[in-house]
Amino acid sequence: MFSRRNFLKQLGALTAASAALPVLAETAAKKSFFEISLAEWSLHKALFAKQFTNLDFPGLAKKEFGIEIVEYVNQFFKDKAQDATYLKELMMRCKDNGVRNHLIMIDGEGYLGETDAAKRNEAVEKHKPWVECAKTLGCKTIRVNAFGKGTEEEVAKAAVEGLGKLGEFAKTMNINVIVENHGSYSSNGQWLTGVMKQVNMKNVGILPDFGNFCIKRSSGSEWGGQCVEEYDRYKGVSEMMAYAKGVSAKTHDFDANGNCTDIDYMRMMKIVKDSGFKGIAGIEYEGTNLSEFDGIKKTKALLERVGTMI
Repeated sequence: MFSRRNFLKQLGALTAASAALPVLAETAAKKSFFEISLAEWSLHKALFAKQFTNLDFPGLAKKEFGIEIVEYVNQFFKDKAQDATYLKELMMRCKDNGVRNHLIMIDGEGYLGETDAAKRNEAVEKHKPWVECAKTLGCKTIRVNAFGKGTEEEVAKAAVEGLGKLGEFAKTMNINVIVENHGSYSSNGQWLTGVMKQVNMKNVGILPDFGNFCIKRSSGSEWGGQCVEEYDRYKGVSEMMAYAKGVSAKTHDFDANGNCTDIDYMRMMKIVKDSGFKGIAGIEYEGTNLSEFDGIKKTKALLERVGTMI
């Protein structure tokens, strides 16, 4: 039976729903402050097992994960840096799939923080073909390592020189050279930003990795052995963001709500946003409880959710 009370009740509900529509529309329309890329290392197990190749990577990123920006790892096309035919084929795969190349992560070509001048200069020379490769592929950046043996001061001095030399070469091709916090001194935010201040070049910067903050291992090396001392990851990323030309969104495992279990992504991405960053966050899944494909999808969903909430 119709009554004034029921009418008013329904009218109130409609008014509340109407008021909520603009809020819902605004939330749906809100875009993240960063773009998402896929780091090839997220698929390193499958690549090493030869389930697919580096040439397949761009298409896989787009078709399997809906990601249109990629980050290569040189280990998966180690002898192809100057192979024009191969690079042309790779570019064609990117074009066919509407994929954009962002950076190449360089390993195995020596350390730019070597205190031995001959080794350091050799490392600089070995990185130059990858700068040229990045230019050919349309990448903006190469990621390098600033390891070295010696005291903090000695390695810092060597890294300033090594990065400076490579940075000068890369500048002629409009390519960035960025250091990832990859263990030892490089995972100390104050040390790495101190190096950047001394290098003082616009095209030399940092790739803050949310997960790599072990500064001392039981083995005494950058990798291997148990981590016995860690730098505060949130402090480290906060310090590094002034020089960031990308961020590496590391994940290992997730809880029932899809949150990363060892990194507070809301807190971390707020640090990133507060720095004024508007670049690319690269997915780098390294877990073992999920398949690489599922881990990538979980990381992407987490980044998309957090990106629109902050």
